[in-house]
Amino acid sequence: MPHRTSLYLALSLAAVGTTAHAQDTASDADAQHATHLSTVRVTGHHADGYDADRSQLGSFGGGALHDTPASVVVFTRDQIDDRQPRSLSELAKGDAALGDNYAAVGYYQDISVRGFPLDYATSFRQNNLTIAGAQMLPLEDKQQVEILKGLAGIEAGVVAPGGLINFVSKRPANVHTVTLGTDSHGSRYGTADLGGWLTPTFGLRFNAAYEDTHSFVQHADGRRNFYALAADWKISPSSLLELDGNYQTSAQRDASGYQLLGGTKIPAHASRTKMLGFEPWQQPVSIAATNLSARYTYTVNQDWSVKLAAGHNRSVIDDNVAYPYGCFYAASCASGDTPGYFFGPDGAYDVYDFRSPDDTRNNDEARATVRGHIDAGSISHDLTLGVQAFRRTVDQRQEVYDYVGTANIDQADPPYFAPSPNQPGPSARRLTSWQRSAFALDRVHLGDTWQVLAGARFVRLNERAYDDSGVLERTTRLSKTLPQAAVLWQPNAAITGYLSYGEGLSLGKEAPYWTANPNVIMPPIHSRQVEAGVKYAVGDHLDLTAALYRIRQPYQFAQPDDSAEGFSFVQSGQEVHTGLELGTHGQLTSHLRVAASASYIRARAEDTGTPSYEGHQVANVPTLRTSVNADYTLPFAPQLAVLGAWRYSAPKAALPDGSVRVGAYNVFDAGLRLSSHIAGHAAAWRLMVSNLFNRFYWRDTGSAYGDRFLFPSEPRLARLSVKFDL
Repeated sequence: MPHRTSLYLALSLAAVGTTAHAQDTASDADAQHATHLSTVRVTGHHADGYDADRSQLGSFGGGALHDTPASVVVFTRDQIDDRQPRSLSELAKGDAALGDNYAAVGYYQDISVRGFPLDYATSFRQNNLTIAGAQMLPLEDKQQVEILKGLAGIEAGVVAPGGLINFVSKRPANVHTVTLGTDSHGSRYGTADLGGWLTPTFGLRFNAAYEDTHSFVQHADGRRNFYALAADWKISPSSLLELDGNYQTSAQRDASGYQLLGGTKIPAHASRTKMLGFEPWQQPVSIAATNLSARYTYTVNQDWSVKLAAGHNRSVIDDNVAYPYGCFYAASCASGDTPGYFFGPDGAYDVYDFRSPDDTRNNDEARATVRGHIDAGSISHDLTLGVQAFRRTVDQRQEVYDYVGTANIDQADPPYFAPSPNQPGPSARRLTSWQRSAFALDRVHLGDTWQVLAGARFVRLNERAYDDSGVLERTTRLSKTLPQAAVLWQPNAAITGYLSYGEGLSLGKEAPYWTANPNVIMPPIHSRQVEAGVKYAVGDHLDLTAALYRIRQPYQFAQPDDSAEGFSFVQSGQEVHTGLELGTHGQLTSHLRVAASASYIRARAEDTGTPSYEGHQVANVPTLRTSVNADYTLPFAPQLAVLGAWRYSAPKAALPDGSVRVGAYNVFDAGLRLSSHIAGHAAAWRLMVSNLFNRFYWRDTGSAYGDRFLFPSEPRLARLSVKFDL
């Protein structure tokens, strides 16, 4: 497991004679010439286990998590291997502060952190360079996954207040493994992980994966191909070049979510396996994604280093779905009593032929960072200075979005409806966004006990958005300075206490089509966060963490009014999330490893001008969530380990007025890991059964583009894999 191994060596050397006679007759006078050397602390870490000690998210002036005045959770390679997640939603089950937010089966997924959804445009990173969240996010070539919880203004500039997720690639190493897997639905899965050092200074790591998914949702089988290559070149003792590239294609039908019946009722007999709106002409959602990056580090001396980084990301999405949405054309909604953007009170819903091919997202980023250390008497400074440029473009074709018929949730499959004869229009530029920034941070060491961090990022954002015909629709220009400050108290090597303050900036949401100001992009909003935390290293093997935080940002919502549509999309009042997080990661005993967390959030809308939206929990944010993952190695059979997990969520609101809620749930997982040998080669067998008791629950009551959806849980699923060392 990763841990800090701290050895304190008290060395005293006495001057002695050079002859045996002098040694025999050493006197007290000799001892007076002794030279006492200062204590030496040797620190190391391993790259396996359930506990990690470092992160690439380094704008806080260092990569050691114990010295970082922020909440960062790291999913290690061992955790990923044991739990066998295949999607972002499954990965997010590993920490209580994370939850689903429009995480449909067969579609790229989003999660929320501390109750705020991540931003597809800027919240996702690979090797600390921005990638589009609009892609399937593979895990086969990742050494660990890092999630910064809370405001990341100094880290990323314009980004949602929930935080960041960073996927860290495996580096070259002498490894030759293949993994084969299947599941209780008959899926097929295979990976290869091959690497080595071709010379003492140049190494490669190749990862590949193939997945033929038999989904628990009918008509939603899919496939995926993935290839990745990493290279490290130690150009000299002081310079290192790291290169990474991966390419993935995937295709799977999108399983859309439910909506409230009549806008007021949870579907009573929802099916986890039924594909709503299915039509045989519905094509899979196909996604082809490429991620490239280069990072060059030059160490000037033991105190100063320079790092240059550049990345390119391209994601091309062919979005196709027979889309179940609303009840505008249903007889049960004809009276107008039910809003057309919900399912009908009798379960009726409209089906639309939606096609948006060649939806292309390009991200290009370049960053230069200088880090240095300055001693000034009893005070020392760790400086981080940098500049960054980030360009994002979106090219889309005018989509087909045509009504084709009305079905009902009680039908096994909806009737056959002919697809729309219309075809998508030509591709056109829809968005060009530039974010240029400069940042600086000073970590001041005031003796051995206190540290003060102070810094800021200056951001200049320039965006131009166009409609389907290429006409300029919106221009956004702004400049903003986002400060960051923290105080750390470290009375000894095991304890870190901190108090931090930060500000962030995120883009405004787009008004839903059913409001009085449809498709209007709201102005960027300013967020603030205060956080206090404690980190305690129990020996070398276990970390305990606690954090108390408060995040504030303007509340964005469809406000009821007297307009003809009945709603106008506004930014009014504040959305305030106050929370407490507890966590423990590492080796609890010699046989038991744990990764456990609990999250309490009080999420409220305040001063909105709409009293019915205040005084209760914000939609899709449970007040309490827990996550426990354990690995127990049997003392009498050390080659065999028992795996277990437990997750709990309190009830969640499904509407902004809190009038409808889904119930609380407990979910249990269980598994085994067996280490063995096949023909003299090491093999690791893993069996994991998720949702062991086949519990039905609503895992997601989030929103997308102003509309609210309900996604049911996955049924019981068993995954079996064997990792074979060649």
